[in-house]
Order: sequence, then structure tokens, then C-alpha cells
Amino acid sequence: QVQLVVSGGGLVQPGGSLRLSCAASGSIFSINVMYWYRQAPGKEREFVAAIGWSGGNTYYADSVKGRFTISRDNAKNTVYLQINTLKPEDTAVYYCNGISHKALNYWGQGTQVTVSS
Repeated sequence: QVQLVVSGGGLVQPGGSLRLSCAASGSIFSINVMYWYRQAPGKEREFVAAIGWSGGNTYYADSVKGRFTISRDNAKNTVYLQINTLKPEDTAVYYCNGISHKALNYWGQGTQVTVSS
């Protein structure tokens, strides 16, 4: 089992920045890939970014390339999502997701990001 705890959301003005954190505990060794997703009001959950737990390869949705950076700190068992130049359309609940080598799926709780002046 893997437990994921998300933190770092909040209310930010357009153009601002936030860093979301996803701290993993439990069977860390089983994690293969970590993802960030988001779900805006009235919309389906969408992929934002992914990172390989071991190799560190990163992948981004086209809509966030250049503004979002996913990273990991294996010593802290934590994955981060740095969000820059925030836009109102970035307003959503952001979720952390982990997939194990056996394709088991783990979700952290969501964190609200609201971009508004």
C-alpha cells in the first residue's frame, strides 16, 4: 500500500506561482510513475504531468508545458508540481496519483488551487 498526502494549494492572483507537494509513504519501492491530475468545476479530471519515480523522465499536458514543472525528491519521498504564471483557467482541484510496478493505482486527496484577483 502507498499513501499519498497532498499539500500546497490556495488562492493565488493571476500571474502568481504555487508549489504543490505530494508526500508518499508505505510501499515506496513499489512506485513506478507519479502523476498530477486536475479537475476544474464541471469538467472531467485531466492529466497534467507525470514523472518516473526512478528515472525521472517527465511528461506534460500540452496546456501546461512551459509553466508547470514536475519534480521529485526521492530522499523525501515527495513529488512536487511547481506552477508558474497561473491563469484563471488553472483553477481546479489538483490530485496526486501513483502507479505501482504492478499497476496498482493510488490517489492522494485533492488540493484546491484558485486563481483569482
